[in-house]
Amino acid sequence: MSSTSPRAASTDATGLPASAGAATDPGAPGGSGSVALSPALAASGTPAQPAQADRNADAPGWDELRAVQAVLAHGSLSGAARALASSQPTLGRHIAALEQRWGVALFSRSKTGLKPTEAALALAPLADAMAAQALAMGRVAEGWRSPQLHATVRLTASDVMGHAVLPPLLARLQGEHPGIRIELSLSNRVQDLIGREVDVAVRMHQPHQPALLAQRVADRPVGLFAHRRYLVAHGVPHTEADLLEHRLIGHDREGPPALTPEHAAIWQHARFALRCDDEAAQWALVRAGAGIGAGHVALAAELPDLQRVLPQVELSLPVWLCMHEDLRHSAAHLAVFRALAEGLRAPPPA
Repeated sequence: MSSTSPRAASTDATGLPASAGAATDPGAPGGSGSVALSPALAASGTPAQPAQADRNADAPGWDELRAVQAVLAHGSLSGAARALASSQPTLGRHIAALEQRWGVALFSRSKTGLKPTEAALALAPLADAMAAQALAMGRVAEGWRSPQLHATVRLTASDVMGHAVLPPLLARLQGEHPGIRIELSLSNRVQDLIGREVDVAVRMHQPHQPALLAQRVADRPVGLFAHRRYLVAHGVPHTEADLLEHRLIGHDREGPPALTPEHAAIWQHARFALRCDDEAAQWALVRAGAGIGAGHVALAAELPDLQRVLPQVELSLPVWLCMHEDLRHSAAHLAVFRALAEGLRAPPPA
């Protein structure tokens, strides 16, 4: 194991408020909850100018931002109320209070529900970030409350790692620490550890943020494979030039090249007959005999119907385990980090 900067971890380690009368939430089937519109918007239909007072008074409360975020996510007060286990009038009052304070309209009614204004859309990413932080705070507090490692840990990894590598490690972790709940978020997108979108990440590249604890726990070789049925029908390529006569499976719009620079000439987007950004789906296409694709050598070893082609074409992917340094004092998060580090370091079964 090698560890570099960032800081290396020790191995121990509608329905807007209605005007005057009642207005139902158009986004809810047969919705009915009516709420009062903020006086400034009800009287003129245009936002009131905010009072010139202490600028801190303009800062929104979390309940208000959470109401806006939920309506943006669900398109209606009824949907937002269900998601937050609240009521339409309560959420409507929060939104009205924010509109009154800021002097801007955040939503307008439409036949299909609530339509966010430009102001609401500009607010959305900030509200999302605050929501992620609030959830992360809850997970950390949960870990501190219980000395018996009862906590929720949000883990992210790529599709292939999540489908083929992590399940046995997480099963063993659950056996050792049954009180730890895992939220597994699979994505080839780099999810935000600094903003606490996730707690722990398994990444196939070195992180560079200094606020992260990171360990390089393994290297996984990647090669080219095809189903034996495909090779019987189309022949086995013996040189890189032979690949021009074959159906190649690769990325569509996302993802790094699957091969090293010296082999990049043969592995180009324009030559892919089948393109998909889901690596698990790419691997399923290879297993179905659809063509030649890149995959983890250790995974292919478990599939006797797959045959490696051009073994000289190989890429070694580093496996990094990362966590925000603020979580180093949480016993539950450390338990997850250590269990994953140990499991990922272990050689794959022969």
